[in-house]
Amino acid sequence: MKNKLRQEKGFTLIELMVVIMIISIIAAFVFPTVFKKISRSKRIGAQAQIEIYGVALDSYRLDNGRYPTTEQGLQALRTEPTTPPLPKNWDGPYLKKEIPLDPWGNPYIYICPGEHNFDGYDLLSYGADEEEGGEGDDQDIVSWKGLTVEEKQ
Repeated sequence: MKNKLRQEKGFTLIELMVVIMIISIIAAFVFPTVFKKISRSKRIGAQAQIEIYGVALDSYRLDNGRYPTTEQGLQALRTEPTTPPLPKNWDGPYLKKEIPLDPWGNPYIYICPGEHNFDGYDLLSYGADEEEGGEGDDQDIVSWKGLTVEEKQ
């Protein structure tokens, strides 16, 4: 019979709208959690990198009697400095790989002698905002104190 209603295959507009709405509701709950985990992992990664630099800087100091100057910077851990004061017993490289940027794509800031560690160095990342201070993702990650419990969560 030709008068039978045609049976069409596919989805109606209302069915598509319901599916899109369900996906949107799920995404509204999932994405904030995922982004929170990403920012937390960046902070923890930056702190871990600073700790690794600290071990390398301590090894440099054991060999040479002092930390690299601010001018010599972290690069002194990879190549022997050529600017005074020249290291006495440079036995590097003290890091196996090139010095990476912080998780936000910026170089770590190295100051020696430090403003917070007068007998040592200060090593820090300004975080996502690339400016001193801040909270959350914008908080500075520094060598003179570790992450708090709240920051790790």
